[in-house]
Amino acid sequence: MSRSRGRVLIGITGSIAAFKIAEVTSALVKSGIDVQVIMTASAVHFIGGDTFSVLTGKRVYKDLFSPFDEGKIVHVELSREYDLFLIAPASANTISKIANGIADNLLTTTCLGFPPNNVIFAPAMNTRMYENPIIQENIKKLKKLGYRFIEPDSGILACREVGKGRLASWEEIVEYIKTLLYKSKDFMGKKALITAGPTREPIDPVRFITNHSSGKMGYAIAKALRDRGADVMLITGPTHLIPPGDIKVLQVETAIEMHRAVMDMVKDVDIFISAAAVSDFRPRDFSKEKIKKGESSDLLIHLKKNPDILKEVSRIKKSDQIIVGFAAETEDLFENAKKKIEEKQLDFIVANKIGDKGAGFEVDTNRVTIIEKDGNLYRYPLLPKDEVAHIILTHILKILK
Repeated sequence: MSRSRGRVLIGITGSIAAFKIAEVTSALVKSGIDVQVIMTASAVHFIGGDTFSVLTGKRVYKDLFSPFDEGKIVHVELSREYDLFLIAPASANTISKIANGIADNLLTTTCLGFPPNNVIFAPAMNTRMYENPIIQENIKKLKKLGYRFIEPDSGILACREVGKGRLASWEEIVEYIKTLLYKSKDFMGKKALITAGPTREPIDPVRFITNHSSGKMGYAIAKALRDRGADVMLITGPTHLIPPGDIKVLQVETAIEMHRAVMDMVKDVDIFISAAAVSDFRPRDFSKEKIKKGESSDLLIHLKKNPDILKEVSRIKKSDQIIVGFAAETEDLFENAKKKIEEKQLDFIVANKIGDKGAGFEVDTNRVTIIEKDGNLYRYPLLPKDEVAHIILTHILKILK
């Protein structure tokens, strides 16, 4: 089978939903994907390994000390040979073990050999287990480290309780895996520069002017480009986010620092995406000493304009470069966005209205409209920022092609 179709390792844990993974395995194999299955001892109580041997045409690995062809070490070879590791159903026990670095069986040991962004958990468990704060904390920890999750569905569970914890449908799991595999290399050979987060403009050694940007959208775009094969450089203002792995990251504080970094690097990239919320103004004067409250009821701070990074990039833009901007507005969203496209010679702009519930700053979701320079307009519903990132890349890919 062609290597380009992708190779997926499936790890099955002890859950009543284990039987549903037969459908997942079958669908992936029929799509031409190379699939290998490993099972925990608990998983075998719910479905036999022979089922998966027949579906994949391969032996199923269950034991950490199983013999491997030519005397190779099982967990090391599996982590080297496969592109993605799908853990489904992912039990509370296995999630917690991996979140805390415990490697006491073949599945958990193999998982530690994979880059976090190549591991996908599809949880399945009782609602009360899923909502337990310990489990939620472990899931949150894994997500912060870059591990992927396919959220469980809500409905009637095997225990006849109703709530969230049911394994996502096999169709959803298969589509998620295919999306990662088939899109993972379509930006191979491209260099991308992303800006993210806010800037801080100091008033004195204690105070500064900033905004509510969390950097989540820019970080999501950088990760999506990395996952799809691009060589990515991320310039980020101050955030609480963990810098993504396998991405060059430059941390800056002020708009002047971000401007300097962008202008130094942008000439060498194919794609520039300006997702940072750069302060338009900075204090004209910086006080070297903390400004005291004093007797006055007012404090007057004179502001001066910061450089317009996108406008300056447009002046040196090469004909084959793609430049994407963002527009976060409180009013006249489309008019302001279209004006930015023309003024800054953007290929397209990602517009969102500040104040819409669940969209914009400091949240994990966004509702965007993409406006292209030829006037085409694409509205999208409220979606996770990770999904919005891939939508943006799809529009870039259309230009590249």
